[in-house]
Amino acid sequence: MPRCLGKIAALLGWLALTGPAWAADSAVVFMYHRFDDQRFPTANTRLDQLDAHIAELKTGGYTVWPLPRIVETLKAGRPLPDKTVGLSIDDAWSTVYRNAWPKLKAAGLPFTLFVVTDETDRGGAEYMSWEQIREMVQSGLVTIGSQGAGHPHMPLISQASVADDLARAADRFKAELGSVPKLFAWPFGEMSREAEREVRAAGYEAAFGQHSGPAWFGTDPYFLPRFALNETYGEIERFRLAARTIALPAVDVTPSDPKLTVNPPLFGFTLAQDVPGIELLACYASHEGKVLAEVLGPRVEVRMQKAIPQGRGRLNCTIPTLDGRWRWFGWQFTVN
Repeated sequence: MPRCLGKIAALLGWLALTGPAWAADSAVVFMYHRFDDQRFPTANTRLDQLDAHIAELKTGGYTVWPLPRIVETLKAGRPLPDKTVGLSIDDAWSTVYRNAWPKLKAAGLPFTLFVVTDETDRGGAEYMSWEQIREMVQSGLVTIGSQGAGHPHMPLISQASVADDLARAADRFKAELGSVPKLFAWPFGEMSREAEREVRAAGYEAAFGQHSGPAWFGTDPYFLPRFALNETYGEIERFRLAARTIALPAVDVTPSDPKLTVNPPLFGFTLAQDVPGIELLACYASHEGKVLAEVLGPRVEVRMQKAIPQGRGRLNCTIPTLDGRWRWFGWQFTVN
């Protein structure tokens, strides 16, 4: 608890120096998987949707930065341009190389490709080859990140198994690319504090989940949010809404471990600054719909009535702003 209080004090001190303009100092990161692969609509983005996303990013006043630059800036507490966006793609499916890469390269948009080394080694028609991955890296537009070797449910296996998975991936990255990535993406977005210790020990500087919301400098660098895109959630209206979100500045999240031991959780967070329109705060759980959110000074307590089913559950808390944007905070839970 003292560590949390110290972090809050530091945040409040920084905010006192920087003033209200801080609200826009956050970045939105998008997550893609497959492209023009209609067999898997929940993980697929149509090419007309991708074309619309690229056009929006090129003409809508956004600043598209490589993920390493966004992470470095957030961890240093430096200001970000308004409407900063980062792009990421998980799993290195062959449709990335065949259908998305030519469009993103032509647009000059940087992105991070999170690779699962066992799948890439397996080869075949479904996955990119190491040669194709090296081609992307040599372009200067693509950063490689890791999803480990076997894409396991990391909160549900032992720390030794997590360490083994990360070590196997590191060996393959060294052999094929000459170095181990510095960014990690949690398989299925599932994170636990035990697994985080192994990710830190393996040398990763930040890790991304699959919960919605923008990242700001107070976000846990080992549980950074990303807006997932697919056929249902990839239409341009939703893309534009997400791209323009700003952070709901949540710190001191409890329980801090997304792997639950009490279900439903007694969930809460502290707001690091006064938030205009806090009376309009609404929170929604994926398994329950709208849930009770009590604002107790800077503290927000969220009370779910139903236990989260086995697997994954998500929570989203939002507030509309006067200029038509949304403040957003998301979280993902793992239930064994």
